[in-house]
Amino acid sequence: MAGTKPRARYKSVAPQVPQTREAVTDLISGIGIDSRELTLLECEMNETITRIKESYEQRAEPIRQRIDAAQRGVQGWCDAHRAELTHDGRSKTYSFASGDVCWRTRPPSVRITGEESVKDSLRRLGLSRFIRVREEISREAILNEPSAVAHVPGIRISQLEDFVITPFEIELINGGGA
Repeated sequence: MAGTKPRARYKSVAPQVPQTREAVTDLISGIGIDSRELTLLECEMNETITRIKESYEQRAEPIRQRIDAAQRGVQGWCDAHRAELTHDGRSKTYSFASGDVCWRTRPPSVRITGEESVKDSLRRLGLSRFIRVREEISREAILNEPSAVAHVPGIRISQLEDFVITPFEIELINGGGA
């Protein structure tokens, strides 16, 4: 058994099953207090993370600007000497001592503005093969008529029940006066 890591064992907290209505009320109150404390911790954590992130972003910005300026300079020089570097287009990559530069053509892409008018134009021109018709099962319709699909294999309608505890909370109102 050499090389196996020892497993950490954690004790689970035994549930507190109240014996009276008052004990249930106290537990719900405790849940509310603990939930609010947890929310405060999360807010504090997020504020700390935000401050740390802002500090690093400020430190990183001049470095980003230097990288951007250097990239534009390298691209400008390489574009001016592209024929020489690529042997008149026979290569797309050139290796310098400190790194490579390359020119890559992206795959073609289609951009559509005014989708409905484009679809109408395609239909009018007899080019409807460029319009996708998509079939999919309508879950909303099944929920509206569950008895109609009750015998269809592969369809199962389920409904779960959640148990929700909502401790009472009162919010402060600005001014606080009557």
